[in-house]
Amino acid sequence: MKKITISQIKAAKGNRKLVMITAYDALFAKLFDEQVDMILVGDSLNMIFAGRPDTLSATMDQMIYHTQAVCAGAKKSFIVFDMPYGSYIDKSTALQNAIRVYKETQADAVKLEGGKEKAPVISHLVQNGIAVMGHIGLMPQHVRAEGGYKVKADEQKLVEDAKALEAAGVFAIVLEGVKADIAGTITQAVSVPVIGIGAGKDVDGQVLVWSDMLGFFEDFTPKFVRRYLDGAKLVKEAVENYAKDVQNGDFPSQKESY
Repeated sequence: MKKITISQIKAAKGNRKLVMITAYDALFAKLFDEQVDMILVGDSLNMIFAGRPDTLSATMDQMIYHTQAVCAGAKKSFIVFDMPYGSYIDKSTALQNAIRVYKETQADAVKLEGGKEKAPVISHLVQNGIAVMGHIGLMPQHVRAEGGYKVKADEQKLVEDAKALEAAGVFAIVLEGVKADIAGTITQAVSVPVIGIGAGKDVDGQVLVWSDMLGFFEDFTPKFVRRYLDGAKLVKEAVENYAKDVQNGDFPSQKESY
């Protein structure tokens, strides 16, 4: 099982759809590894693992810890480290933190949010040997500034942002929360793969948060999520059965005892 390379990701544009999913630990990364092209160690872990209301308080230490775990579990997938809020505020800060990612984990690339205003930072990283995935459209790290999670429909701005990121050297772009027809236009406007989340089907690939698509996160379900498993229900039923077996003395049985 050969490791997926950045060249293969870029070459998928116009040839095949790319599959990306989030993971935060070795166990799930290993389960996903054979089925996907890329695993994103997303700052969404701040909500899923830490129970926070948004992604903003995620730290570099936290993200590096989880990325180390994911890299231990996934041997084939291309691993992307999600740069947390405040970790790429300027060129020097971004490079210092990205170098730390490369030194302390086996991540293949970093992802950061922002359009053309972040192009100089991205260019600086790329020039120093860091592979960068862009992220435009709805940007979760801007949730407080924008007063919530809002679908984007400014086609001209989004196309300009995508082209600026391409010129800065990104190998791919995540496009989140964008009207489907506009997402298709953006995808056609750049030569790098565009990975959609809530951006329709006319993109080069899709990414979903694993706990959303497997039904483990119950607080809310975004419109763009398709649930492939009722995970929370299945786990609750299993634990309920375990508890009953313990309480009534059925577990452990003689077969399960030394």
